[in-house]
Amino acid sequence: MATPTAKPFHSKMDQGMAMKDEEKLYKRDGTFYSTIMTPPENLDAAKDMEAREDDVFVVAYPKCGFNWMVGIVKKIMSASAGITAPDRPPIIEFYSPEVQQVVAQSPSRRFLGTHFHPDNIPVSFNTKKTKMLVVFRNPKDTVVSYYHFMNNNPVLPKAESWDKFFSDFMSGDVAWGSYFDHALAWEKRMDDPGVLVLTYEELKENLPEGIKKVADFFGFPLTEEQLTTIAKETTFSSMQEKSKNSLGNFGKVFFRKGEVGDWKNHFSEAQSKQMDEEFQKKLAGTKLGAQLKYDIYCK
Repeated sequence: MATPTAKPFHSKMDQGMAMKDEEKLYKRDGTFYSTIMTPPENLDAAKDMEAREDDVFVVAYPKCGFNWMVGIVKKIMSASAGITAPDRPPIIEFYSPEVQQVVAQSPSRRFLGTHFHPDNIPVSFNTKKTKMLVVFRNPKDTVVSYYHFMNNNPVLPKAESWDKFFSDFMSGDVAWGSYFDHALAWEKRMDDPGVLVLTYEELKENLPEGIKKVADFFGFPLTEEQLTTIAKETTFSSMQEKSKNSLGNFGKVFFRKGEVGDWKNHFSEAQSKQMDEEFQKKLAGTKLGAQLKYDIYCK
């Protein structure tokens, strides 16, 4: 889930603390959504959203590095075009119908994002041929990050246990649905020139190169000096530190560890084997599967 600004997020937190866990998720068209962050009226409003060709649009399955990419893109837009994105989180399904109206009247270029499955992204983003930056992360670290996020974020129900949450994740019974369903849907669009897929691991390997790819994709020219500055300001540790000021104690909810390989501290041998088999079944031999470097990061 995206990082809200401190004030509205505190009110959402308070709402979550007053709500029973079993009330915090609801199912719509077979997929769970957050009752607090994405109520039905938000999804209805998002469905009819009018995209623009020049929208800067970031897509990610939850806990795949969306918040990190939001920070990177904001820095790129500001440095290259002098565009200051609003403080509200860019996730369109978080927007109430009233906020949707504000967004509809906002000047270009707008910065937007989503955790939606590709099939649920508003139709206008495809008809307008809006460029989409898609961020993925290896599934083992994704499920670990998601597990801790559930247990530290009052707007979502606490995971009953690691074993239970792992089982729910593998069956797709978590908010925004199945990781592998999302991955397979984006795999079909890997050759689309309007889609750029980057992985969390690529950003960890070479952040400046990742920043340059994003800037070039959206048409934001950067000088070498700007590129270097943005890379320094958007390391995970740097953004984690800044979140303490913007979100206080809640900063650690959104920027926990940022490590690659933390799954080894959680997975049983049987769980590791189950994930390996699922990856082999769904993504082995695909372009996205190769880009995730599963054998390097998940073995």
